[in-house]
Amino acid sequence: MKKTFLLFVALLPLAVTSFAADSPKVVASIRPIHSLVAGVMQGVAEPQLLVKGGGSPHGYVLRPSEARLLAEADLVVWVGHNLESFLEKPLETVAKDARQLELSEALEGSLLPVRTGGTWESHMRHHDEAEHHHEDAEHHQDGDEETKYNPHLWLSPKLAQLIVEETAQALAAIDPGNSGIYQHNADQLQQQLQQLDRDLAAMLAPVKTVPYVVFHDAYHYFEAAYGLNAVGSITIDPERKPGVKRLLAMREKIKTLEARCVFSEPQFEPKLVATITEGSNARTGQLDPVGTDLVVGPELYFQLLRALAEDLVQGLQ
Repeated sequence: MKKTFLLFVALLPLAVTSFAADSPKVVASIRPIHSLVAGVMQGVAEPQLLVKGGGSPHGYVLRPSEARLLAEADLVVWVGHNLESFLEKPLETVAKDARQLELSEALEGSLLPVRTGGTWESHMRHHDEAEHHHEDAEHHQDGDEETKYNPHLWLSPKLAQLIVEETAQALAAIDPGNSGIYQHNADQLQQQLQQLDRDLAAMLAPVKTVPYVVFHDAYHYFEAAYGLNAVGSITIDPERKPGVKRLLAMREKIKTLEARCVFSEPQFEPKLVATITEGSNARTGQLDPVGTDLVVGPELYFQLLRALAEDLVQGLQ
């Protein structure tokens, strides 16, 4: 009996090593998506994160170590080419054998369109739609049939519930032995996300009608979820700095619309905000759509959305 027990103890590390080796290797592109995937995988393994530190997925450059993660992955979870365009070629080459969960494709029926023109108040809507149709015509003339959607879909707790469900199904497909754990975790997350949605609605209700301006159109899903009054963005394309004409136009809009606050982002140039608020009564604040300073893990998503709501309330009260 004693020999049998000693043999079991001796073999235990090998069993643990074997379990870890058999666990699925999962890569998630950005922090909030990684957080939701980590929540579904709790008790089985931890996913790897690609875009670390303060990096923005817009225009990100993949490092060799990150390419190796993709090469070894069983599953890659990403938003789509409208956000992480840097992943398109690596997914076709180094990660060609991995299963892919492209969230913009999986959630296609729930996506919101890109808002063009940078100003979104009601009396500008007709102009923006006309500009949008003109841009679409140019796209088609170039032979580009790419659908224009806002890729920041994680900023809606309701869509996060869909992300969790899609992730659980994708994980069960590559790791059926742990499908019960994935579904249990997904069910728990659904309840937590529903409570988060209720909490955020209550927090934001007092500032729903207050006009404000954001750095770029990253918050459409959050605004739609809680009926917020964002009236424009400083830049239309976060990968390109706005020109002088654009900055002067936004400065005038801030005065005309009496925007309470103009929000910058930690990934982009804060000096632009100071430039366009000059001569107005608008405050300045900061919003972070990806949780740059938050600890990576299952709690990040919840901390991110609560911080977003708190920063909005602080800037708009």
